[in-house]
Amino acid sequence: MSTSLDGHLTTFQQHRPLLFSIAYRMLGSVTDAEDILQDAYLRFQSAPLTAIESPKAYLSTIVTRLCLNHLTSARAQREMYVGPWLPEPILGTDQPELGNPEAQADRNESVSMAFLVLLERLTPAERAVFLLREVFEYEYDEIAGMLEKSEGACRQLFSRAKDRITANRPRFQVSPEEHRRLLEEFMRAAVNGDLHNLTNLLAEDATIWADGGGKVRGAALEPVRGRADVARFVIGVTAKFVPVGAQYAVADVNGQPTLLIRHPDGMPAVVVSIEVDQARIRNIWAIGNPDKLGALKP
Repeated sequence: MSTSLDGHLTTFQQHRPLLFSIAYRMLGSVTDAEDILQDAYLRFQSAPLTAIESPKAYLSTIVTRLCLNHLTSARAQREMYVGPWLPEPILGTDQPELGNPEAQADRNESVSMAFLVLLERLTPAERAVFLLREVFEYEYDEIAGMLEKSEGACRQLFSRAKDRITANRPRFQVSPEEHRRLLEEFMRAAVNGDLHNLTNLLAEDATIWADGGGKVRGAALEPVRGRADVARFVIGVTAKFVPVGAQYAVADVNGQPTLLIRHPDGMPAVVVSIEVDQARIRNIWAIGNPDKLGALKP
C-alpha cells in the first residue's frame, strides 16, 4: 500500500506545476486552486496507477472538471460580492510553476491581471477550452474528452472565447520597460497628489476597479470611469486611506510590474495593476481586500 501511495504522490508532484497553472488561471484564486489540487490528489489516489494510460491527461481532466464545478457555484457567490470582484494576485517569485518557462512572455501574459479579468467575461466552458487550447496547447480531441463534449463544440467554444478576448485586448502592446516606467510615474503622481501629471498618464476612457470586498474604506462599489474622475479618485483615496509610513514598491505580481503598497509593518495593503494602450494607462485594478493578499505576505 505504501509503495502505491508513494507512486501516486511522486506522479502527482511531477505534474503539480501544470495542474496549479490550469487551476489558478481557471479560478483566479491561489486559495481555491490549492483546494482543487488537494481534492484532485485524493481522487487520483483512489485510481490504480496501472489503469491510467496517461497520468498527465488523467490529472488535467480531474482538475479541469473540478474547476468547472467550482466556477458554477462561484458565479452565484460573486453576484453577492461587495463591489467589483478581481482575481487574487500572486507574486511571480513565489510561484515559478506558473506556466512554461520556455515561453516566458506568453506565460506572463496569461497570468496578468488584465488577462485574468478578461477570462471572467467567458462562460466556464469557454474559459476551459480557451485556456487548454491557447495556453496549454492541448489538442481538440483531448479537450473534448476532458469536457465530455464533441470536438466541433469545443472548436466553437474556442472561437467565441478568442473573439471576446481579442476584442477587448489593447490595440498596441508596450514593452515591460515602458509598462514599468508608466507605473512608476503613476505611483509618484498618486503619492505626491500631482493631479495634472496623473491625468496626463491616463487614457480618455480610463477605468479603475477597486476590490475591497466590503472590508476596505474608500473602495468604490462601482468602477470609476473617465480620465478626470479616475485621476481625482486615485489622488483622493491615496491621500485619505493609504496608511502613514506605507512602503511603496514595484514588484513582479502576476508576471507584470505591479505597484505593491505595504503597511509600515510590511503586511500588504493594496496591489495596483495597470493595463497600457497607446502609451496611456487605460485600466487600473486595485485590490485591497485582505482576504486576497495572503500570497503577498512577507
